Amino acid sequence: MTGETETTDASGGALRAGRRIKSLAILAVLVLSGLTFLAWSQSWGTLTIVAGTTSAATLDVPGSVAAPALSALALAGIALAGALAIAGPIIRIVLGALEVLLGASVLASGIGALTDPVAAGASVVTTSTGVAGTQSVRDLVTTSTSTPWAAVTVALGALMILAGLLVIVTVRRWPSAGRKYQAVAFEAADGRRSADPGDFFDDEPTDPTESAVPTGSADSAESAGSTETTGPSTSSKPGAPDAATPPSRTTRAPGKPPATTARDAAVDDWDSLTHGTDPTR
Repeated sequence: MTGETETTDASGGALRAGRRIKSLAILAVLVLSGLTFLAWSQSWGTLTIVAGTTSAATLDVPGSVAAPALSALALAGIALAGALAIAGPIIRIVLGALEVLLGASVLASGIGALTDPVAAGASVVTTSTGVAGTQSVRDLVTTSTSTPWAAVTVALGALMILAGLLVIVTVRRWPSAGRKYQAVAFEAADGRRSADPGDFFDDEPTDPTESAVPTGSADSAESAGSTETTGPSTSSKPGAPDAATPPSRTTRAPGKPPATTARDAAVDDWDSLTHGTDPTR
């Protein structure tokens, strides 16, 4: 009894640990994706251009310009977190690998804006001054500053990679999805299981002991007549030939076809009762 209790406690502890790991991994993916979307909406720095070129000498560079792909990456991460909650073990591994790719993309976007803020905000300068081209924009910019959001994005990308690896490594310890996400299975009284209830309503097998001849047919009537036993009888008229036993209905003259209708069966029954004579005469 003690051994069974210890086994139950161990299995229950493993189940609770698996649930905690699953919740932690999904929450991490969801939070990191939300923070990435937040970083995309913030200001990533400023660019100061040559005085006199435009009315505004200092231009703000938002994250939507410095790293425009972050919004799509963040939304993909949020959708991935929802898929992890209901996916099976194999799909979870695939989703974990996708989370690693999303993190690598976020990391690359943050590093690009952090290492070269002028190139990241070139479109802002072009919109304000009409000057296009990377080198021409560099000639106009005198100074550039960066906010912490670019570095935060780099950190978020690294954490997303770790979250994807966590999913891949711990996926076998996660509890299975609830029954409401599984296909419905029907079970018969004899233990058979099937997703199609029609499998339990097949035609009943025929009894091999039953006769192959349908009830009411001429052949069955003949079989029933052949089992009747009658005592010896004499002709009702003087001079009529004696018939010790009525002619068997199962024997017929060669070439005579068997009775195939109810009418023919009735005629045969009449002949058997009258022994081949007409009682009306």
